[in-house]
Amino acid sequence: MRPVDLAREHGLSTQAVRNYEDAGILPPADRTPHGYRVYTQVHARALRAFIALVPAHGHQTATAIMQAASRGAADEALALIDESHAQLLADRQTLAAVERALRDLTPLEDERERAAFVGPLARQLGIKPATLRKWERAGLVTPARDPQTGYRVYSAADVRDARLAHQLRRGGYLLHQIAALLDQVRSAGGVEPLEATLEEWGARLTTRGRAMLRAASALDDYLG
Repeated sequence: MRPVDLAREHGLSTQAVRNYEDAGILPPADRTPHGYRVYTQVHARALRAFIALVPAHGHQTATAIMQAASRGAADEALALIDESHAQLLADRQTLAAVERALRDLTPLEDERERAAFVGPLARQLGIKPATLRKWERAGLVTPARDPQTGYRVYSAADVRDARLAHQLRRGGYLLHQIAALLDQVRSAGGVEPLEATLEEWGARLTTRGRAMLRAASALDDYLG
């Protein structure tokens, strides 16, 4: 088979196929007396496996998997896949924790939060200032510092996050669980936008999980 024969199946350029071989994604090809590459069905299966692995595990991990597989280190390739599956499971657990936490949240009395210093905010929440500092170390709140006094200044978003954290702590949630939720709240721009993205987030995880199934079949075909 010529490079163009492999490239045509996947809509790639012949240079891309040569680059994949040079990167170790495909096993080394034999050469004709004139120096032209000669590919086989083994290379075709390797390329199919790589193309399937990219949406399942990402380009970097897919490359590492195929490099290991193509040099005969099947156990190393499988270990990389195991790590990727473990990350998908962790992402699913985070999503489930966010969904449970949102169900447990009570509506905030006033969404128009104001900036505050540590003392007044602690009194408002009925907690000690040391608790706010502990939450800061855990990533729950990220106050800035007053340039003149060095005091912590909690922005309106920090106050919102502190109030959410306080509700969730009373509900028995652990700091790392709350931190994961608040990261998502910040990325979404608030609680309501986050609720609207959860379904899409779950759909992406499902899509990735199914891509992993297809990639596993293609890689098994190549390893066999």
